[in-house]
Order: sequence, then C-alpha cells, then structure tokens
Amino acid sequence: MDTLLFTRWKTPPGFIRSLWLLLLIVPWLSGCGVNNIPTYDEQVKATWAQVENQYQRRADLVPNLVATVKGYAAHEKETLTAVTEARAKVGSIQAGKEILNNPQLLQQFQSAQSGLGSALQRLMVVVERYPDLKANQNFLALQSQLEGTENRISVARRDFILAVGEYNTEIRTFPGLIWHKILYSDMPLRETYEATTQSAEQAPKVNFNE
Repeated sequence: MDTLLFTRWKTPPGFIRSLWLLLLIVPWLSGCGVNNIPTYDEQVKATWAQVENQYQRRADLVPNLVATVKGYAAHEKETLTAVTEARAKVGSIQAGKEILNNPQLLQQFQSAQSGLGSALQRLMVVVERYPDLKANQNFLALQSQLEGTENRISVARRDFILAVGEYNTEIRTFPGLIWHKILYSDMPLRETYEATTQSAEQAPKVNFNE
C-alpha cells in the first residue's frame, strides 16, 4: 500500500520551478562576486596579522640590541633611553583585529611604530662611532636579524595596503557595491597604512659594515 501511495504522489509544479531557479541562482551568485567582500575582508585581516608579527619581531630584538650597544657605549644614555621608551610606547598600544575598525587607534599604532623606527635609526648613527661594537659577534647577529625584519616589515605593509585597496575597491564599484548594500552594509571601508614621514616607505639602513 505504501508503494501505491508513493506512485500516486506527484511533485508539485511549483516545487520543480523553485528547485530549478535555485540551481540557476546559486552558481550565478558565485560568479557575480557575492562572496568577494567577505573574502577580501579576511585577506585584510590576515595581512594585518602579518604586519603585527613583523613589528613584534622587531620589538623583541630591541632589548638585546640596547644591551649590546650599552656594553660599548654606556654614555650614549639619551639615545639608548629614546629607543627603550619608543619600544615601551609601541607595547602600550593594544592592537589586534579590532584596530582595523578604529582609525584613531590605527594612526596611534602607526605613529608609535614610526617613532621606534626613527629611534633605531638614531641608534645606528651612534654605532658608527664604535668600531669594536661593529665587530662584536653578538651585534653582528642582531644586525642580520634586524635587517631581515625591516625587509619583512616593508613586505608585510605592502601586502596589507594592497589587500585594503582591493577590499575598498570591491565595495565601491559594481557589482560589489550592490552586494555591500544588500548583504554587507555592516562592513565599512578600511583605513590603509600610510607612511608618516617621507622616508617611511624605505626600511632603515642598518648596514654597519660600510
């Protein structure tokens, strides 16, 4: 009897039409970029995390660098203090993903990192006065690590700027702006990372062997 009831049941025409419509719409939505905005937003977050990682790597090098320089140039107190204080200022700013939604905090973070970079550059000028320090093996190792870190910072910042540009362009141009209005209106334009000085786009020169 169950079999007889099953054979008598007919699929409603409206259900068939709805199913076909769904099968047509899903790939069309994917092809029209409905997922682009959240995808690009995740890329922004991922590249920002890398920026933070590289800046943290630089901050981690500072105590050993200051201690090594101090061993040869303890009387350069003002310069050493400036580096230490700049690092402390960087550490006092709580970053994380939420900083991407807070332009003021992002600007403070940029300013603090720029300040540390400038302090390190001044320290490098001081180092030139001490040949024995420049030949110290521990210092040479720190030099190599700092050079690599500065290069990675430049790359990470570039990737972040590109990711923000792609995301912002998507929600301001067709068809992304349509999907933004309909589905992602809670996702704002992102602030990019801007250089705070004319030389900020270039990694500090830390070649002590010149």
